[in-house]
Amino acid sequence: MNPNSQMSPAQLNAYARAAIKARAIKMEQQIFSQTYGAPANTTNVSAAQPVVTVNPRNVGLIRGFWVKIVATINNQSGQVATLSDFNAANILSQIQFNDLNNNTRIQTTGWHMAFLNSIKARRPFGTAWVHGTGFDDPINYGNNFGNQISFSGTTSTTLANGASGTLTMWWYVPLAYSEDDLRGAVYANVVNATMQLNLTFNPTPAVLATADSTSAVFTVAAGGTASSCVMSQAVVTVYQSYLDQLPAGQGGVILPILDLATIYEMKNTTLTAVVPAQDFPIQYANFRDFVSTTLIYVNTGSTGARTGGADLNYLALQSANFTNIWKKEPGLIALQTRNHLQTDHPLGVYYFGSREKPISTVQYGNMQIVLNAITAGAGAYVLMGYEDFALVQSLSMAGSLAAS
Repeated sequence: MNPNSQMSPAQLNAYARAAIKARAIKMEQQIFSQTYGAPANTTNVSAAQPVVTVNPRNVGLIRGFWVKIVATINNQSGQVATLSDFNAANILSQIQFNDLNNNTRIQTTGWHMAFLNSIKARRPFGTAWVHGTGFDDPINYGNNFGNQISFSGTTSTTLANGASGTLTMWWYVPLAYSEDDLRGAVYANVVNATMQLNLTFNPTPAVLATADSTSAVFTVAAGGTASSCVMSQAVVTVYQSYLDQLPAGQGGVILPILDLATIYEMKNTTLTAVVPAQDFPIQYANFRDFVSTTLIYVNTGSTGARTGGADLNYLALQSANFTNIWKKEPGLIALQTRNHLQTDHPLGVYYFGSREKPISTVQYGNMQIVLNAITAGAGAYVLMGYEDFALVQSLSMAGSLAAS
């Protein structure tokens, strides 16, 4: 029987997925490795090489990329430098992927990608239990490969003045939603188009301990010069994860057409002008299905800018007719995240999952997150990280992400 006859597009897509899962070979190969800067150079790597451009291999059905950065931190600030709570996740200030049609599928921060990796893994990404602490098994399971996501400095969290340390960080940058769900995958067996993975180094990896450290890797004690605590070298390695030797039929390679017509987006935006005790609405863009939202509330521009919920009255998901689909205090949001992740996010970070029933926006502004703050300083702002699906042909008509 011809599989193309009497089948709906959804059935054809499911047929192609099943055939690919049964026949294709999962490939993971190193496609890029480069060292930037020099060990003795005290100039920030981002000044000499602000953006690293990686050209993926045009082969197979691309599912995503493994990105590893080993960064050398040189502290000449005059004071001790201490890891911020986001630390290694902020080595990259932006991760961007432009596809074969020049659609920007991913344009988000290092912290957002790191938090999404953890949410999808249902535990802190790349971590291991410590033998004797998290296990009662006598076999030496545990943190035996401690250089996965790690810091080696003067201590486990600090770097003395005049010293150098090493930060190691991994991200998985997905194009397809998961191994079994190929929505967003890119068919790369083409010769007439190019795509790019762009990695932007953090231009200001250190800030003073009295400042807002949300986007920083380190904080420098009072009296120091934060701009002299720099990333002096970075080794960037990228692996491409793809499916090769795809099954073929009478008409050629069998492909999941609906999956390839879907873009799996990760985007972020910043909003300002939060007013205490007033609803602050953040609209979802149109023509998308949002599967998760990550929100960071920064209530001031100084130290202690993020708290464990003491600066918020509530957060809510509201429809166009002002119906609250849910309205929760920060503690309930944190509890639900803890049950999913088995731990808490850093202070000020709130995760809203909608994978079972995505937030679908047929027209602009029909859904919004509402934040109601207890306190909001002059420099208060909100960072938003979005994870969603969009159809390629719909993006030209879609509105942009909310910003202020």
